[in-house]
Amino acid sequence: MRQVASAPAPKRQKCDHWTPCPSDTYAYRLLSGGGKDKYAKICFEDSLLMGGKLGNVARGINIAVVNYVTGNVTATRCFDMYEGDNSGPMTKFIQSAPPKSLLLMVTYDDGSTRLKDDAKNTIEALGSKEIRNMKFRSSWVFLAAKGFELPSEIQREKINHSDTKNNRYSGWPAEIQIEGCIPKEPS
Repeated sequence: MRQVASAPAPKRQKCDHWTPCPSDTYAYRLLSGGGKDKYAKICFEDSLLMGGKLGNVARGINIAVVNYVTGNVTATRCFDMYEGDNSGPMTKFIQSAPPKSLLLMVTYDDGSTRLKDDAKNTIEALGSKEIRNMKFRSSWVFLAAKGFELPSEIQREKINHSDTKNNRYSGWPAEIQIEGCIPKEPS
């Protein structure tokens, strides 16, 4: 019997990218939740910062703060926007992130019902173009820089709205993601 050569298994890249990020960049992947059972995930430099496996994501807006200079995660928090008054605490959390921070934000389930103007203004000031367009159960991901500018070619935000006709999860929007490579600060 003749042996057939098989292609080598593809090399796994940071945060499951298809192509590697250059060594002078950080790899990131933001994945919103989708349906009832697909939890949101935040990956940075091949470390899962937030996700179902870690048990640290919840309904609402999930945020990871990363020190841009070191690449180290400094904080993660979930803010339920369906029950309770969490808009103010989320605003304070975002504002407390130090300069030279990356803020990685993803929704799971509902991130809009109790999202107040103070939080929308704070997120909009970080460059969000979609925060005011969020609806009940919209899937939303956003990458923000605090105290510095990201290159314009980096995809920073994406949104998908709940639609009972077009979404595969019976009125829950499908998960959406953005991923890419962020240039590290020159040393």
